Amino acid sequence: MRTILTTLRPQQWVKNFVLFAGLIFSQNLGRLDLILETLAGFALFCLLSSSAYIFNDILDVESDRKHPLKSARPIAKGEFKISTAIFLFIILALISLGLSVSLSPLFALTALIYFILNLLYSLYLKHVVIIDVMCIALGFVIRAVAGAVLIGVEISAWLVVCTTLLALFLGFGKRRHELLLLETQASDHRKILSEYSPYFLDQMISVVTASTVVAYAFYTLSPEVETKLGTGHMELTIPFVLYGVFRYLYLIHQREGGGSPTRMLLNDKPILVNVLLWLLAVILIVYVF
Repeated sequence: MRTILTTLRPQQWVKNFVLFAGLIFSQNLGRLDLILETLAGFALFCLLSSSAYIFNDILDVESDRKHPLKSARPIAKGEFKISTAIFLFIILALISLGLSVSLSPLFALTALIYFILNLLYSLYLKHVVIIDVMCIALGFVIRAVAGAVLIGVEISAWLVVCTTLLALFLGFGKRRHELLLLETQASDHRKILSEYSPYFLDQMISVVTASTVVAYAFYTLSPEVETKLGTGHMELTIPFVLYGVFRYLYLIHQREGGGSPTRMLLNDKPILVNVLLWLLAVILIVYVF
């Protein structure tokens, strides 16, 4: 049972909390029915993302065995048979996609697009320079869109832009960590890493860092957002975003972190506390003030 749970990568389910963005920013956090719908959608996306992780682990089993960290995964270690993994992948995909139809046909379509993107990523797109990271970012955007369409609220352009830039920021940081961790063996594990260099990735990180902060600042100061939310105090959340970005940069440059943004979120107390304070500030501003 423990082997199955490890294979599902439950620590990665944190990414699916992006589905709640539409619920929070549409000021529907007080509606129990929509909360329950979003929770159901979150659970289905957890199953769907786990099926995608299993598919990826099956394809990468040989390269993962040579990786200093990924070699500990059950499929790479041989603790989980390939045939069993294939069966679990199919079952999880069918259950999650099948149940998503009962929630909403449009949500089901969004989930299907997310699933297909992950399959294409594992099969081909992760081997295309820059596109590989953009696919990771698109996955986050699809999650946010799925949460919005599930409860029938308008999809904010600002939500899409900020989510895309933040995901790119995290994605390039992850590639940088992989490159430094594997060093000369980087291209042996993943050929696409030969197309990257620390200098190039640092340039990309600089671009998306500035873009993320500026986009979020414009979002909080937008008259459209002020009118929609009924508050003009969202700019008070900017310091939390700045600290989060700076802390992440500190970790990837000074602590050689960034390999797993979700692990960093869960294990780095300053970042975790900062995210919770940002969320608390957003809820207070949107719902109280």
